[in-house]
Amino acid sequence: MISRGERLANYAILMAFAAFALFPILTILTAAFGPSDSGPTSGFGNFAAAWEIGRFGTYLRTSLLVSAFVVVVSVLLSIMSGYAFGTMRFRGQSVLFYLFLLGIMMPSEAIAVPLYFDLRTLGLIDTFWAVAMPQVALSVAFGTFWMRAYFRSSSRAIVEAARIDGASVWRILWQVLVPPARPAIVTLTVLVFMWTWNEFLIPLIMVTSESLRTAPLGLAFFQGQHTSGFTLLAAGSVIVATPVVIFYLFLQRHFIRGLLQGAVRE
Repeated sequence: MISRGERLANYAILMAFAAFALFPILTILTAAFGPSDSGPTSGFGNFAAAWEIGRFGTYLRTSLLVSAFVVVVSVLLSIMSGYAFGTMRFRGQSVLFYLFLLGIMMPSEAIAVPLYFDLRTLGLIDTFWAVAMPQVALSVAFGTFWMRAYFRSSSRAIVEAARIDGASVWRILWQVLVPPARPAIVTLTVLVFMWTWNEFLIPLIMVTSESLRTAPLGLAFFQGQHTSGFTLLAAGSVIVATPVVIFYLFLQRHFIRGLLQGAVRE
């Protein structure tokens, strides 16, 4: 039994950490809704001004397209590769899996320059694919590790029963293993979406056209134009962060369930 004093101490520590984490967010929100330091606007007028001046409509559309493509392709490929590594035995399995692990350990900063020259040779620089495909590769590396661990911990009896009943490999995957794996898949979806949305280095290096700038990259350029206008910069920051917050809040129950179920348990 935990004593009342220990419980109060735990609550006090948690509240202190929560206040420490929420203070920067409240500061940004207060500045975003406060009176503008570069004009007569205030409140939601700051967001309208930042939206128009910063062209965040274009940047958000690009980020949504890139994030949707990366999430769909990465999650599908991760499910299939994780299923192969988690339930099958084939030649070179260990070597291939270590190559996927190398993709997790290799930071994007280490491959950005050679990747730029490779994509330039292929004529893909300053295109949608130059932004999306590298992030698919980075996300599939982690997604394969994530889904492999889940499929390795799934019930072998169910898989064997499906095989005895004559189910094909694809049917076992999509009709037997995927439905119970929904929390793990949703958790992977949320993580990939957040990583893709917040990615800054790859879009910065791979594109020069303003129409292909993602939201974080557009916010950086907007910051360079309004170094003295903190109110509009705060409003722009809120605009860029809002889609991620909404996406997480919409799927938070499944996200937390996937973590609690031990999706990465071997």
